[in-house]
Amino acid sequence: MNRYPLWKNLLVVVVFLLGGLYALPNIFDQDPSMEVSAQRDAVIDQTTLNRVDGVLQQSGITAKGMSLEEGKLLVRFTSTEDQLKALDPIAAALGQNYTQALALSPDIPDWLVGLGAEPMYLGLDLRGGVHVLIDVDMEAALTQALERYSGDIRTLLRGEKVRYVRIGREGEAVIVKFNNAAKRDQAREIIYEEFRSLILEEVDEGEDFLVKATLSPTETQSVKKFALQQNITTLRNRVNALGVSEPLIQQQGDRRIVVQLPGVQDPAKVKNILKATATLEYRLADTEHSVEDAVNGRIPPGSRLYHERNGQPVLLKKQVIVTGDQIVDASSGFDQRSGQPAVFVSLDGIGAKRMRRMTNENVGRPMAVVFIENRTITHKVNGETVKKKIKVEEVISIANILEPFGARFQTTGLDSSEEAHDLALLLRAGALAAPIEIVEERTIGPSLGQDSIDQGFRSVMIGLALVMVFMAVYYRVFGLVANMALAMNLVLVVALLSLLQATLTLPGIAGIVLTVGMAVDANVLIFERIREEIRNGSTPQASIQAGYEKAFSTIIDANITTLIAAVVLFSFGTGPIKGFAITLALGILTSMFTAIIGTRAVINLIYGRKRVKELAV
Repeated sequence: MNRYPLWKNLLVVVVFLLGGLYALPNIFDQDPSMEVSAQRDAVIDQTTLNRVDGVLQQSGITAKGMSLEEGKLLVRFTSTEDQLKALDPIAAALGQNYTQALALSPDIPDWLVGLGAEPMYLGLDLRGGVHVLIDVDMEAALTQALERYSGDIRTLLRGEKVRYVRIGREGEAVIVKFNNAAKRDQAREIIYEEFRSLILEEVDEGEDFLVKATLSPTETQSVKKFALQQNITTLRNRVNALGVSEPLIQQQGDRRIVVQLPGVQDPAKVKNILKATATLEYRLADTEHSVEDAVNGRIPPGSRLYHERNGQPVLLKKQVIVTGDQIVDASSGFDQRSGQPAVFVSLDGIGAKRMRRMTNENVGRPMAVVFIENRTITHKVNGETVKKKIKVEEVISIANILEPFGARFQTTGLDSSEEAHDLALLLRAGALAAPIEIVEERTIGPSLGQDSIDQGFRSVMIGLALVMVFMAVYYRVFGLVANMALAMNLVLVVALLSLLQATLTLPGIAGIVLTVGMAVDANVLIFERIREEIRNGSTPQASIQAGYEKAFSTIIDANITTLIAAVVLFSFGTGPIKGFAITLALGILTSMFTAIIGTRAVINLIYGRKRVKELAV
């Protein structure tokens, strides 16, 4: 008799039930929504919810629902139009301490959420996602390049022992001032030999002899190109660190970057990380001059006035020891002595050498850590929403150098462990070469249109129906069993895509359609083998057993070779090719289970306990 042991029958039932359960969230719609998250010491609570509700009522916008979820406020809307209309009023009302991000939120029951069931991710070509257009501040990139050249020229002239009066940036040039023409001519030759990319011009202003250094057209284009490419690399690293699946990050024009994020898990955090330009600078404190005089406007030439987060003024040297560009790794944790949130920093070779030299020469003197961040704030001016860029520079830590250190050290003074984590992520992903601004951020619909979605779904249904009709007519009862397995195979594929949170695209749908055709191959081989055994005179029970056993090796060989091809496509392909490979590979695995184990369990249930004279196959 053909019978499965109890554990194997239970395995089939449990797998099918779990598959149906975790595929279920995909039948629910997704609401256009907005996620509001807090920055720094701001909080999301019932007061925030009431403020947002009041703003929406004043703007004549009806929210489908609002809820507080894990430190965020989720506002659901009935349409994309209401979602987009609500963005600016909410941003203006909450201010710069809150971040708003648009998203699509599944409207699934709480009991499914409690079981960890989530819908699978859909690519931008199917259900859209977050689309961000970023503008790179090229003027700031050129300014930063001039600042670097200013510091490099200062270091070069000091190393060559050439005395100068002052070095500084004025407009689009670096000005080096001397007392006499001989020193000026000597310095010009030294600068020219070291920095061929600069255009040098000699200028006389009374008793001052100047060298004016400007960027050549070639160097200007090089700086802009580097800023754009470095920002693309940095943004890609940040998105990858956040675990966003299959992002699209590419250049648009000569100063803009397009970022498309399908299936984002935390769009508010993604938006916050994308636009952040947070970095660190390490500077020595100026202990020779009075902070009070600096506050009153008498700032020494070689120093700058900063403020700590509590508002306390601090006088620091203009010379930067190291910057975020020289940080090669960063991780967050806690200081073992104080228990405060900390960022553990590792420097590259040049940065480590410079840090060791500076700390060795200044043991006992205070060194400050400056936190730098560019932000865009939204406020109302004469009833209109206006965006303004501000640069925040805060001293987060200042302490005496107890002993020399170099490549690895820690920075404390951060507000929270979350801020330490985000800062470590930004530093680890690399500093932006130039500030950026999100000029457009929206939830986009399918790039290939709703018709493509409908056609893809229709192709799966038509293919499934035709295969089922053929199997039912040609193999009768056994064909109906194969059809049940085929339907469960689709359910299991969807469930696995949902559990793995893989991104389904149109090529992925093509992989599912191909799986539908391939899934019945195993059953065709089994059923034909059963027919052959019956023609050879075997009993029905023996034919069933022989059909499954003798076809098994052929099925395994055929599916393994196809699985190898899917693995190769996933390993070497990109984007849509990977989506096709994932669905194909999952379909192969599930079809082997349903076609071999699933159908055998049902056939055993129908025929296993009976003495039959013939089989409906």
